[in-house]
Amino acid sequence: MDDRRKKLKFRAWRRGFREIDLILGGFADHRLANLDDQQLDEFERLLDAPDQDVFAWITNQAPAPAEYETETLALIRAFRFELNQQDR
Repeated sequence: MDDRRKKLKFRAWRRGFREIDLILGGFADHRLANLDDQQLDEFERLLDAPDQDVFAWITNQAPAPAEYETETLALIRAFRFELNQQDR
């Protein structure tokens, strides 16, 4: 894993809000290696946004602003759905 991905993975797991740590950290563990540069940029932007906002966008409790409504956010939502299906 290259340095950029390592840093993003670290940041994804250390958000300070456990629920978002599990979603973003798990996503980073399972999908980060396959993201292209644009998707990495989108993921990094999400990591720069406030935790509560990102959680609301991922869980569809609030609409994401246009600049965050990206392919990567859709991938994270799908990943969260997969996690929920595994828990059942």
